[in-house]
Amino acid sequence: MPMRSHRRSRTGVITAGLAVAAALGTAATLLGSFRSEAAPAVTLPPVNAGFDYQIGGAYPPARGVKVVTRDVKESPAEGLYNICYVNAFQTQQEGDVGGPQDWDRNLLLRDGDGTPVVDPDWDEVILDISSPTKRDRIAKKINAQIDQCAAKGFDAVELDNYDTYTRDVADGRITARHAQLYIRLLSRHAHSKGLAVGQKNTVELAWNRKANGLDFAIAEECGDPRWTECGKYVSAFGDNAVFIEYTDAGMGNACDYADRVSVVRRDVEVAESGSDGYVRATC
Repeated sequence: MPMRSHRRSRTGVITAGLAVAAALGTAATLLGSFRSEAAPAVTLPPVNAGFDYQIGGAYPPARGVKVVTRDVKESPAEGLYNICYVNAFQTQQEGDVGGPQDWDRNLLLRDGDGTPVVDPDWDEVILDISSPTKRDRIAKKINAQIDQCAAKGFDAVELDNYDTYTRDVADGRITARHAQLYIRLLSRHAHSKGLAVGQKNTVELAWNRKANGLDFAIAEECGDPRWTECGKYVSAFGDNAVFIEYTDAGMGNACDYADRVSVVRRDVEVAESGSDGYVRATC
């Protein structure tokens, strides 16, 4: 099964995540500053460009598309700016490559009974980033995927599930602070490979995006009337943002920013072009 990502349902843990983020204070004081002096220069995606989200399977981009996201298992689209999707905070599903069976069990988050904690939306086990040692070990494995992105010729990476700490099932076992410390390990490595790094969703932490080494935003459903967050991403990232919507209502709100950022409507399953259910539209 291909790696996938969509906005998870909002829960009370979001509020807790916000409180934790606020408690972090300034980046320099509590998390240290992100440094990459020796890293090669990275190129950000062109702003306000035609975009396609192909994480459900690669296919020839439509006319006018200049930026595309594809799964790490795929190859870049020739002649375009290519973003490489990596599931960085959770395993794949049981039995799939990268599923929990391919991870050291000590690196899987566990509940009070010692049972691995599963994100029910995608049946993916949450990775335990709660300690420096575990973060280092997990990052080493994920960085190997980032190396694949670089070797294939991608221009950037999309590190999915940054917001895992907000899941009800996580129950505070991993926090906003853990997520930021961990993503710094990944963004530092990606920058060392010449890859730009996209922040996936998680608008609650956009305020600290520079310290976390995050260069642009990829936001799903920021136009959804339930949260209307597109403006917050623009405030944090300027025009360096991509908005992906799955509903007419969300698309209507996101299109208010279409003169500045990339906006696309896709189907929830991000199906391949020509297959049943495929949807792709622009403002």
